Amino acid sequence: MSGLPARLRRYWETVRHLRPVQIYGRLWFRTMYPRPRLEPAPPMRIAPGPWQSPAQRRQSQLGPESSRFLNETRSLAEGWDNPAAPKLWRYNLHYFDDLNAEDAGSRLGWHVPLLTRWVAEHPPGAGNSGWEPYPTSLRIVNWIKWDRAGHPLPPDALHSLAVQARWLDARLEYHLLGNHLFANAKALVFAGSFFAGAEADHWRRRGLQILAREIPEQLLRDGGQFELSPMYQALALEDLLDLVNILLSTGEPVPNAWHATVAAMLDWLAAMSHPDGEIAFFNDAATGTAPSPAQLQHYAERLGYPARPAPEPGYQHLADSGYIRLAGNDAVALLDVARLGPDYLPGHAHADTLSFELSLHGRRCIVNSGTSVYGVGPERLRQRGTAAHNTVEIDGQNSSEVWSGFRVARRASPTGLAIDQQLGGWVVACSHDGYRWLAGRPRHRRRWTFGVHALAIADEVTGPFGRAVAAFHFHPELTPVPSADVGTGKLKRDDKVALRWQVSQGRAHLEPATWHPEFGLSLATHRLVVELVGNASEVTFSWG
Repeated sequence: MSGLPARLRRYWETVRHLRPVQIYGRLWFRTMYPRPRLEPAPPMRIAPGPWQSPAQRRQSQLGPESSRFLNETRSLAEGWDNPAAPKLWRYNLHYFDDLNAEDAGSRLGWHVPLLTRWVAEHPPGAGNSGWEPYPTSLRIVNWIKWDRAGHPLPPDALHSLAVQARWLDARLEYHLLGNHLFANAKALVFAGSFFAGAEADHWRRRGLQILAREIPEQLLRDGGQFELSPMYQALALEDLLDLVNILLSTGEPVPNAWHATVAAMLDWLAAMSHPDGEIAFFNDAATGTAPSPAQLQHYAERLGYPARPAPEPGYQHLADSGYIRLAGNDAVALLDVARLGPDYLPGHAHADTLSFELSLHGRRCIVNSGTSVYGVGPERLRQRGTAAHNTVEIDGQNSSEVWSGFRVARRASPTGLAIDQQLGGWVVACSHDGYRWLAGRPRHRRRWTFGVHALAIADEVTGPFGRAVAAFHFHPELTPVPSADVGTGKLKRDDKVALRWQVSQGRAHLEPATWHPEFGLSLATHRLVVELVGNASEVTFSWG
């Protein structure tokens, strides 16, 4: 493929990993547009079991016509599909998450008119965001959750719910697979468990058949969701708990395998969370989008699952996912020795191979930059790029070829993982081949040495290259106080020294940077950049 023009080569490197169903499914999805079926809704199913309160998000509806998503407030007077609003913002407006958010009962007077208005202003199957399969799936679930919580759907919304389920049944996202198809199947199970009769039985049966295939595919043996994003892990866990909830409430059997999967997913999420209780930022990840790990644990307990033990100090290798947790009395380091995700679905991947995060005394210190935007644009590309993570960038290139909003061409593969225990700590080493397409085929190898009072990071690049730099992004609460040559320095928090650094090999300088803990949020911070001298660098962060 070396003779192809760059653009064609990039497309080939992206498309060649797709599954056939994604290719012909895309063709089918764009050409086959079903007619909405408007017959009356099936009768409602009598629910013999109790409905457990699900995990709750923060309030997003601020008034009868005002909503806040992605840290941006807009008015419904601008329309449901205002092109000036980001696509993800418009999607959120159609989800109706606020029906089941914190203190939702106090906003009943806003919710009922909003439901009625959505039905009136969205003719079935109309070509807008509201009728796309993914927001339709989430809306179906939220409307049913709201009804089960004791708020009967108005008659027009009840009829619309059945129309939406029929529409979704004909618009499943096989061309996307992954979390989209999972959400479609979940919505069919919810609709089939909410209504009664042959049509509802078909929805529930079809949704469960899809899940029977997708759960073993998407949920790895170590409990991780296969897109390897802690945020999507939390969303997938919420989905599975919701499915258990709806089946228990309708007296339907819960597949036995789901129970062990719930426990493994809870353990994975705990391992990939910081001591502050929130998720680490690998691949597409931010807080505020999914329920917190604690909320999901409490939800599982309400459904009858026992509380899971917190991760213990020491070493934990999530081998199927490719992450490592190292924990001491004061520090927690989370290491990325993972592949990007499934070859056919890398849309939420970042070029972050061999990056890491570090917390001390319960608070974050070294952080990947997070995710604040989706869509297509330079900021989305920058946040997905290698330079936005705590790893090595060679000749200004990304270790995996992220492009567009959710595309990846050439990908890094980690190899040679070695893990050794030393007195008082651990040594983890790994390399990757993400820069093999550069002249000289350079290869990055990193070694972390995690001890009682320090974490040392040694980087080596084998093969010819022009310039290689290791970056270390600091949490915005930390103020760097460097020496004259930046070879040593302190990081202060609350006027106290939280962390020290020492560059024993390499040339160091500080740069401004940004951290994005939520969508729509950018916080100013700093990063330490260490240029490799010869072909190596070594930096030690110490505490205590």
